[in-house]
Amino acid sequence: MAFLSSRGRYAINALEEDDVLADKIIRSGRQVIKMNRGDPPAYFKTPEYIIDAYIEALKENRTGYSDATGIHELKEAVSARYKRLYGINFNPGKVTITQGVSEALLFLNSMLINSGDEAVIFRPYYTQYLPDLEFYGGKAILERYSEKDNWNVDLDGLEKSIKKSIKRKRKAKYLIITNPNNPTGTVLDLKVLKEIVELSKNYGMILVSDEIYDEIVYNGAAFTSISKIAKGVPHMILNGSSKVLDSTGFRIGYMIIPEEDKRSLEMNAEAKNLSRVRLSSNTPAQYAVAAGLRNVVAHQQAVRSMVNEIAGRVNFASRLINESKYMNTVKPSGAFYIFPKLDMKMLKIKDDKEFVDRLLEEECVQVTRGSGFGDPGHIRIVSLPPKEILETAIGRIEAFCKRHSR
Repeated sequence: MAFLSSRGRYAINALEEDDVLADKIIRSGRQVIKMNRGDPPAYFKTPEYIIDAYIEALKENRTGYSDATGIHELKEAVSARYKRLYGINFNPGKVTITQGVSEALLFLNSMLINSGDEAVIFRPYYTQYLPDLEFYGGKAILERYSEKDNWNVDLDGLEKSIKKSIKRKRKAKYLIITNPNNPTGTVLDLKVLKEIVELSKNYGMILVSDEIYDEIVYNGAAFTSISKIAKGVPHMILNGSSKVLDSTGFRIGYMIIPEEDKRSLEMNAEAKNLSRVRLSSNTPAQYAVAAGLRNVVAHQQAVRSMVNEIAGRVNFASRLINESKYMNTVKPSGAFYIFPKLDMKMLKIKDDKEFVDRLLEEECVQVTRGSGFGDPGHIRIVSLPPKEILETAIGRIEAFCKRHSR
């Protein structure tokens, strides 16, 4: 008798699968350089004004269940933030507070996907997108970000794939983009965004934009929220406090469904219903995030300092990687990831999974395999550590490649 459904196979994803080995190495007395998890507070202390707001919420005994859809103060702060940054107007009722973007993704698939339905996901994708879709019985139409085109969306063939989906009577329910991107660290061009909006409109797909890294942009890139150009088109924004407010452990995310058409109104109502199933998100954290979003001056200073430091570290690491003859990377312009392509022909290594496993065992450097993001032959490096650690780690990766070169 089977005691676990097939859904259980998603319990360990690409970001976590080597943690057991890493912990074993650490217990043996060796140090591991961890560059596998995008966790800013590990390197940048959560700003004091946010910590103070959390403590204040605790002192005021704001520790019980909140409104299931989120406290009004936070929904107001989210609405004000999007108006301030992107000139977008929507009332706080369009916002549902979630336990990180992770829960928002579950809500998305729960409300839109029935068994056999399809959705457009671009490779390389954030690791949670595919298992969440499949968990609800959905199937991915896998398209590509083009590495040759600075990891912008490769629109060639996308429309054909959507038409094929319609012929199969499995019309794609939604199309999701990540901007800025995890794992590639790039920002989508405005022209590409406009074409994606048009395709979504023409084929009746819900357009979903994961914008969790929206203020972590550098190297001259310009980020545009999808809501700025999708007026009148049913769409959804996923965002939260983890990255730009440097507070991953707070687990505060939000889903915005800003339009007034029938489908948008139905989705917004369903998001509220789903939130009520699990009672509420972290209450004191909601008050802390609301205070953080309202404290515009302090936030701007904190995020500017963090982004400047991240840009320096990413650019430094990218230069070292592109000096290697075993790997190369498109220079990132957002988030804090680098997604190098390995020259597997030069290595006596079977694939990127073996590369990652043996690198950890031999060099005590933990990165993530590209195949976990749907793009074999790559690795993802989190460039949050200081430059001296990045230099040591990339030096070990280079030594590993030389030792296993053909």
